[in-house]
Amino acid sequence: MRDLPSAIIHILRHFELAFSERVWEWAKVLLIGAILAPGTRTVASVLRVIGLSQERQFQNYHRVLNRAKWSSRALSHILLRLIVRAFVPADQPIVLGLDDHIERRRGAKIAAKGIYRDPVRSSKSFFVKTSGVRWLSLMLLAPIPWAKRVWALPFLTVLAPSERYHQERTMRHKKLTDHARQMIAQVRRWLPNRMIVVAADSSYAVLELLAAASGLSEPVTIVTRLRFDAALYEPAPPREKGTKGAPRKKGARQPNLAERLHDPQTEWSEVSVRWYGATRRRLELASGTALWYHSGLPVVPIRWVLIRDPLGEFEPQALLSTDQGAAAAQIVEWFVLRWQVEVTFEEARAHLGIETQRQWSDLAILRSTPALLGLFSLITLFAHELLQGQAMLTRHAAWYQKSVPTFSDTLALVRQQLWPISISWLSPGRPDVVIIPKALFERFTDTLAYAA
Repeated sequence: MRDLPSAIIHILRHFELAFSERVWEWAKVLLIGAILAPGTRTVASVLRVIGLSQERQFQNYHRVLNRAKWSSRALSHILLRLIVRAFVPADQPIVLGLDDHIERRRGAKIAAKGIYRDPVRSSKSFFVKTSGVRWLSLMLLAPIPWAKRVWALPFLTVLAPSERYHQERTMRHKKLTDHARQMIAQVRRWLPNRMIVVAADSSYAVLELLAAASGLSEPVTIVTRLRFDAALYEPAPPREKGTKGAPRKKGARQPNLAERLHDPQTEWSEVSVRWYGATRRRLELASGTALWYHSGLPVVPIRWVLIRDPLGEFEPQALLSTDQGAAAAQIVEWFVLRWQVEVTFEEARAHLGIETQRQWSDLAILRSTPALLGLFSLITLFAHELLQGQAMLTRHAAWYQKSVPTFSDTLALVRQQLWPISISWLSPGRPDVVIIPKALFERFTDTLAYAA
């Protein structure tokens, strides 16, 4: 497509070399159409919104997803470098959110579909199953200047099929934590000289994963929940000269966190931390260092943090960090940022058509969902370049007042830059072009810009 805004062209040029020249032209059409399409994100809907509903070679656009040669991992690397450069100062740690997501998809031909616990509808006492495709996503948790809060920007998403999927194909099953370990190692190779912190939920409080991340040549810090009954130990005492046998891995057993929680001798400090909803909250924290050990598994040095609410509005919690030198309040703030990952999943469903795709080939499925999640980050980058430090217009309604812009406002800004171009793209030489008043045209584009 031609005549794109220079700010958008500046971003897209970084991805151009990842495709052949011919495929890149088709990929750009799919990209712009996926941003503009107000409903489902099928290839057909993308072509319609661009004005290519009469394109006889429509199969070429399908082939970008199900046949063309290009690497999702290479695109993830490029996207990560761009969002880090745009939103994370060089002297700040790179904080990532890690979580899995069930994409509810139907269709007998979707091979990777499985039955999983529904994390949205389930609770501690109520188990709900759902059918779909499971993904594991890494997102950059970074402050967005015009939004005045932290957003989770997806850049690397991988398919994580069920154990049955691998058994049916006589393949070795790869657990979620195995995928997570490989993804963290990949990001460390991409960013070898930066401090990296990964915030995850209790599903990733696994000794093998923690040991792998902290055992890298440049360790990656993991922050996650910790069980109250976890077996914590003192460091192993110095080995005396002449002692026979294998070196000791651990020292004396420490009281578990449940005991510390009710022990009157536990020292608590009251601190103010950044909390959910971009607010601040006063909490009581207790912290210490230990070795987390289980027979037959690696020994992992950690800093544990107990959290207690002085107002008693929520139950006590326990967190861990594989960086023993991290401050307790900082560990809590890193973990709190993880909630933005859930916000991004919801925004992607509401505005980017996640779960509305209709591809059934393995390769197209493998590419389409990571591409739509990456589109969230790409749209944020486009807006960042378009604004150039200026404030973003926040859309208000009589029934809905917002204090800061949201992703829907960001998407609207980018759409407003693209609609005139896509509408005028097919205009030259068309005898059925109708000239409409400018005010009506602006109302038309504004309405479509905010369509979900």
